[in-house]
Amino acid sequence: MWLPRTAVSVDHFHLIQLANQALTEVRQQLSHQVRGRRGRAMDPAWAHRMLLLRAHDGLSDQARAKLEKVFATDDPTRKLKAAWDVKEQVRTLLRTGSLEDAELAKEEIERLVKESNQPETTRLWRTICQWWKEIEVLIVTGATKGKVEANNTSIKHVKRTGRGFFDSTNYTTRIMLRSAA
Repeated sequence: MWLPRTAVSVDHFHLIQLANQALTEVRQQLSHQVRGRRGRAMDPAWAHRMLLLRAHDGLSDQARAKLEKVFATDDPTRKLKAAWDVKEQVRTLLRTGSLEDAELAKEEIERLVKESNQPETTRLWRTICQWWKEIEVLIVTGATKGKVEANNTSIKHVKRTGRGFFDSTNYTTRIMLRSAA
């Protein structure tokens, strides 16, 4: 009503976070399924869990080799690799510069989700479908709320560290000074 031409955009960070969460859940399920327990440091998938969450194009050759070792030794069902492929395709989707490329990337995600046939990736796919208009806005405009979230975090930090101040003008002054810097 107040801003009729405003379009809502999904945040890049949160969509990647959902993809990483789906991958983590698959990794945890796989550990319970294969070993009957939680992952431990001696398990390659658990030892390299943070490596699984990083973008493939930013990995060194050594990191890629470790990742291949994880898939070869600790993923007998190939479910982890399938979930990882879905996560990487979400990253590819968000890197596209046009709606046509985004639509192709979305179709590839759908194919990978159907192949993986896992509830975690299916839930991620449903989220992508539900938020597709907002994802399109992100791809077209590149608009994100990252700066606003960073400012809110700074404000919360000022309030947390300002123990003992009862005057709200002190908080306001501190927040304004922090924001101006």
